[in-house]
This record gives sequence, C-alpha cells and structure tokens, in this order.
Amino acid sequence: MRQGFPIATRGQSIGLLGGSFDPAHAGHAHITREALRRFGLDQVWWLVSPGNPLKTRGPAPMAQRIARARRVMPDPKVVVTGLEAGLGTRYTAQTLARLKALYPGVRFVWLMGADNLAQFHRWEDWRSILAAVPVGVLARPGHRMVARQALAARIFARARLRAAQARLLACADLPAWCFVQMPMSDLSSSAIRAGGDWRDAAEGRRAWT
Repeated sequence: MRQGFPIATRGQSIGLLGGSFDPAHAGHAHITREALRRFGLDQVWWLVSPGNPLKTRGPAPMAQRIARARRVMPDPKVVVTGLEAGLGTRYTAQTLARLKALYPGVRFVWLMGADNLAQFHRWEDWRSILAAVPVGVLARPGHRMVARQALAARIFARARLRAAQARLLACADLPAWCFVQMPMSDLSSSAIRAGGDWRDAAEGRRAWT
C-alpha cells in the first residue's frame, strides 16, 4: 500500500464521495453520515479532486480544500484524501480501476447526489463505473424525479435496488444502484463561493454539492 493512502481490509465496505469540496460544508458531512447509515458502510472516503473535468473554473488550492474538509468532517469513519492527485487519475472510471487493484477484496460504493445522476451519462466511461462498483444515489433539492428521468437511470432501470434494500448495495451483483431519500436543504458550495468567501459555511446549515 502506498504511504499516506487510507487503510482498508478485505471485506470492508467503503463509500467513495468525490468532488472539488470547494469548499466543504455541513451538507457534505450530513450526506456522508446518511450514506454510512443507509448503505451500511464501514467508512467513507472523501476524494478531493485536483479539478472537475466538467467545470471550466479551477478550484481553490487542494491543500486548502483538504484542510477545510477535515475540519468539517472530524469523524473516525471518514477519511479525507487527495487520492486522485496521488494516483494521477483524472476521471472516476480511472480512479476506481486503480483503487480496486490497490485494495483487493474491498467493496467500494460510489456515492453521488441525484443532481450528478442527471448528468452521469456525460461522465467519461460512465458505463464502466457501473460495471466496476455499485452506486449509491442520495436525494438533492429539485431532483426528486431524477431517479426515473435520468438517462442512466432509464438505461439501467433493471439494476436499481429499492431503498429498503440499500444496506445490501455494497454486496449486490453488478451493475447495481440505489436511490435514497433524505432530509435536504439548498446550501451549496457554489453559493458559498458566490458570497465571496468560505466564512460560516460549516456552521449548522445542511446541504451539499
């Protein structure tokens, strides 16, 4: 195992939450706690990305984003990482392939918001993501119908687990995905950035991007 990489043992279920976290806030922490509980995960790793290929604007420096994320999510079951920078991967499909090779026997679950499911078909090699790991989708404000309407959801409709089966997702035969409802609010990283700084973003308000 590479120095500085998280520790995981064979048979563990690890949720992966990727994003720019620019900045991380209480909403990210909220959905992480929900994912741990709903999907029966042993850990969640936050993958703080060097940059989002679908965004033209660059994020704040990675060290700043990682430091902020660790303050926002001080939970022993959550590991904030810069894995993608360490691996040299740019796309999620590449990251998953490398992680599965580095962590044999670990059950990874890719976590995303319903807003990302809506554009999932635009991701590089998106079908290979569903072929590699199960996907847990968490509700987002204004996207309650996306689990039916998104192109990826329609194409892989037969691979969907019911919300009542969410805790089985990590061990499900692939492809598999599950959509779960949860308490929501409309706080977002983009709104925080638009306010001119990151001040008070982690104080008691729940939402995420």
